[in-house]
Amino acid sequence: MHYVHYVQDITHVWISEGWLYLAVVIDLYSRKVVGWSMSSRMKASLVCDALTMAIWQRQPKARLIVHSDQGVQYASKAYRRLIKACRQHE
Repeated sequence: MHYVHYVQDITHVWISEGWLYLAVVIDLYSRKVVGWSMSSRMKASLVCDALTMAIWQRQPKARLIVHSDQGVQYASKAYRRLIKACRQHE
């Protein structure tokens, strides 16, 4: 069985208006950023939007494996629902 491996993480950057949070999704094989999202708040929607972008742009045909640091955003109900929905469409 073939797999698509993504990794996700969040970083923050100081700008004149305050902190800006950036969530990225990287394809482990190509090492390219395949999804991202920015926000002034570090909510679950930040990581959900980044993963949604990656899935929408790449539309992986193989089984999707996503690694993260298991922070609060990645443990949220919204994120878990998104992951579950991805697995149902394999």
